[in-house]
Amino acid sequence: MPLFGTDGVRGLANGPLTADLALTLAQATAVVLGQGRTAEARRAQGRRLTAVVARDPRISGQFLAAAVSAGLASSGVDVLDADVLPTPALAFLVADRGADFGVMVSASHNPAADNGIKIFSRGGVKLPDIVEQRIEAAMSAPKLQPTGGDVGRISRFADAEDRYVIHLLASLDQRLDGLTVVLDCANGAASGVSPETFRDAGANVIVVGADPDGLNINDGVGSTHLDALARAVLEHGADVGIAHDGDADRCLAVDAEGRAIDGDQIMAILAASMKRRGLLAHDTLVATVMSNLGLHRAMAAHGIHVEQTAVGDRYVLERMKEGGFSLGGEQSGHVIMSAHATTGDGLLTGLNLVAEMARQRTSLAELARIMTVYPQVLVNVTDVDRARVKEDAGVADAVAAASAELGDTGRVLLRPSGTEALVRVMVEAADEHTARAHADALAGVVRERLAL
Repeated sequence: MPLFGTDGVRGLANGPLTADLALTLAQATAVVLGQGRTAEARRAQGRRLTAVVARDPRISGQFLAAAVSAGLASSGVDVLDADVLPTPALAFLVADRGADFGVMVSASHNPAADNGIKIFSRGGVKLPDIVEQRIEAAMSAPKLQPTGGDVGRISRFADAEDRYVIHLLASLDQRLDGLTVVLDCANGAASGVSPETFRDAGANVIVVGADPDGLNINDGVGSTHLDALARAVLEHGADVGIAHDGDADRCLAVDAEGRAIDGDQIMAILAASMKRRGLLAHDTLVATVMSNLGLHRAMAAHGIHVEQTAVGDRYVLERMKEGGFSLGGEQSGHVIMSAHATTGDGLLTGLNLVAEMARQRTSLAELARIMTVYPQVLVNVTDVDRARVKEDAGVADAVAAASAELGDTGRVLLRPSGTEALVRVMVEAADEHTARAHADALAGVVRERLAL
């Protein structure tokens, strides 16, 4: 199995993901990303490379981030330690400080026992597959071993959070005064910075899930558990609820009635707003194959083209860069606004969603009426050989039959997970009963044909 998945390296901390692996991965990263004209120019000037390192508040992040920093410094890279910050903050800071690369220690929405390592190249951009493959190969090759004064230094990035807050506020052309916002920070990396930023933007802020202890990240809170946020919105009579995940690269929302608003609906709202204001490049939205059929139909009604990519916000970003597009994202709440960010940013997304409410002086429920959400059933099939899902003829025949029966009233998607040992079966249809029946039947075929 490749070391890198859909979003970096991820696994059980101190299980597969050890301090030794983190150190070796950092050393290999220094070798691979230390190549190229910019790096050579720095060395010619007698300057060392620079990397920004940050983490979410998981307790394992302490030793893993320390191992990453040690691996980089031992390879002659100066480390700016930003401590606990969201993943999009790390990406922004790499670009803002002109660093050569950055490393984020986080397992995003996974449970506290897991952790992960995400690497960003110069400019704060996630790595393409080919570069990740080169880094993985370099883990078994000779490392850089400078001595004396050539080893790297590790220093505290003291104003990292302030720089990020200023950047977020600069993205807004509309204040949030008069709106009451409940923020669910998932007991994660945004627990400090998100409430501060929304208050600075003018909102009345109520906070839940903002007491991280290293073990409670994503535990019943955050974008994967919206019930606590919905209850808080109703209890306080708030206008809107915004939910982040553990590293705050996602944003989902809850309207004033406690109804969930997913990433597709958020993208539809932002796309229509940006088109109206002349900010939607080429009148195009980039979304993944998992986005709801309702998003495609809503965008067509507004004269907006939808480009599709594989699952993963880095694939969305790659297509955005190729086409010069300004908005893209995923149903899960990764939304990329390329004028302000190089990756999904849950704080940026939430701020701009609430700003649209203020701009139009209307409710989130009213804005969300832009699209009809088609029933979508997702079944995760475990204990199967996910590598064979695209090759098995029996599975292919079952998918073709279901697709033919649904016609243009639905669709079928099977894909191996990039982060977990399972196959995802997704079916959309005009009604939930039909979607469920097809999803369960296809899941049964996958279990039978691909059983380990």
